Amino acid sequence: MELNELNQKLKETRDELLGILTALSEEQLSKRKEPNSWNISQVCQHLSKTEELYAIALKKGLQSEEDSFIERTPQWDFLIDRSNKIEAPDIAKPGDEIFEVKEIIEQLTQSRERLSEVLNRVEDPSLLSRRHFVHPVFKEMLLIEWVRSLYLHEQRHLRQIIEIIEGM
Repeated sequence: MELNELNQKLKETRDELLGILTALSEEQLSKRKEPNSWNISQVCQHLSKTEELYAIALKKGLQSEEDSFIERTPQWDFLIDRSNKIEAPDIAKPGDEIFEVKEIIEQLTQSRERLSEVLNRVEDPSLLSRRHFVHPVFKEMLLIEWVRSLYLHEQRHLRQIIEIIEGM
């Protein structure tokens, strides 16, 4: 998948998320599927934090001067399947604060702008397929796979939000 296609997937997924968020009340943002799970506000905090971290990782990976020779593609089914519980690294975990929809949308907009800044500075998009950075779950991963995993990660949590809403 090329960068243009991935950018389109990122946009479509984010548009779907924002469409759902704008219809929610503050009370709905604090709802959880289970007592010890994240509420919708926290899921969104996690998404914006993760996107910020991805922008940093992509930037660092692009600074490398060496081409990578990583042959394997991460197992995306693992990421997409919500029955696979994946513990978020502490740095990407949300706080306990419940934000208003407006604040959540602002956080998501800012994190997307930071990601876009990094991707828009890439003069040669083939670098994304030739450079890598170590991912906390999937280990060594080409930068283009980082971009792919970001929209898949957001789709995973979009399904989580829908599950929470359906359980209300």
